[in-house]
Amino acid sequence: MKSKVRKKEIGWEKLDNTANLFPVIANETMTNVYRISITLTEEISQNHLQEALERVLPWFDSMNVRMRTGMFWYYFETNTRGIPVVREENDFPCRFIESHGNRNYLFRVTYYKNRINLEVFHVLADGMGAANFLRELTYQYLRLRYPELSSGTSDRLSDDTSLDTEDSYLKNYKKSAKKGYQAPPAVHMKGEKLVRGELGVIHGYMSLKEVKKKAKELSMSINEYLSGIYVYSIYKGYLHGNSSKEPIVLCIPVNLRPFFGSMTTRNFFAMVSIPFLPEKEHYERAEVMKLVQRELKSHITKENLEKLISYNVSNQKNLALRAVPLFLKKPAIRLVYLNSAKGTTTTLTNMGGFAVKEEYRSYIRRFQVILSPSTGQNMKGTVSSYGDELVFTFSSLLKDTSVQKEFFRSLSEDGLDVAIETNGVYEE
Repeated sequence: MKSKVRKKEIGWEKLDNTANLFPVIANETMTNVYRISITLTEEISQNHLQEALERVLPWFDSMNVRMRTGMFWYYFETNTRGIPVVREENDFPCRFIESHGNRNYLFRVTYYKNRINLEVFHVLADGMGAANFLRELTYQYLRLRYPELSSGTSDRLSDDTSLDTEDSYLKNYKKSAKKGYQAPPAVHMKGEKLVRGELGVIHGYMSLKEVKKKAKELSMSINEYLSGIYVYSIYKGYLHGNSSKEPIVLCIPVNLRPFFGSMTTRNFFAMVSIPFLPEKEHYERAEVMKLVQRELKSHITKENLEKLISYNVSNQKNLALRAVPLFLKKPAIRLVYLNSAKGTTTTLTNMGGFAVKEEYRSYIRRFQVILSPSTGQNMKGTVSSYGDELVFTFSSLLKDTSVQKEFFRSLSEDGLDVAIETNGVYEE
């Protein structure tokens, strides 16, 4: 017997500050879709997963919406078209989400063997908001699949699950005299691409404890350690150790919630750019890593993050811009984005550790995160961990895997045992 769900009146809501960009720039080749997956210990039951989605979705206002086009901006409206259908995975990750073919929802839930995939159009939420939803979906699925886990809690969310939908950008906006920033053109990794529509995925699995130990030996955080190796791997694997007039620019999305005390399930992050200009003939890996570490420490401060929020929100609050119809705003926003994209080489997202309630831990093997490529960024990376397993994932449109090989070779040279898994694209 299905449980009763919370009824909700139809309403509408503005997109958060960051979300306003995504529907303007998204298309079949730049989807702005990311994937978070949970791998369980047994194969997935489609019927139970569908029922779990039907029970959980009505609780999450931030996910239970469709996007509408207004006169001046896009906006969200409560979706009343029924729960989206859970399907077995039959395509590459992070494909464009065509809302008209998905009951107007901006996310999809698929499964493959013992893995549950949540793919989200970034307009809805950042990775922390999506992980919040996926955890509850998995809890509900496990309770349905294994009734002994229920204990009368099948209709309730976890006490630590946030349903907050505030726009934390606006809440933490402080008017600033800073007019913004411009970045010079960066190195872009180019080369022969995979067949159109394919996405090459490589996961590297290693011990979180051992990575932390190695980073500590170098007086670095895990984020600094892996970021430094990634930049060095581009320098060696793509530039082949040569000097360049353009910098390698690593873009790091920073979760703003711990800096500003937010619990929002919507987007709340800032993009920090870490440049490395290889202007001389030869750099040792340790030298590159220290340069990256220094940049990270100087950029990820509350003061700097406040400036980034102020700059981004000030454009949204500009009265002249607000009065311009959306059809005129769109080409201008797209042009600004394309210009800014010239200043980034790649993105590395560190989701940190995924925590689950104790009673579910024995049913869950791992988490994985995959980013879709974007303009100027044919390759991206993610970091996530669960228990003692850390996963570094590359997603790439390029056939060449020199950067990935250099990255994992560096980890092995540091004494780390790395198990590699791919989605089969690179196997011939």
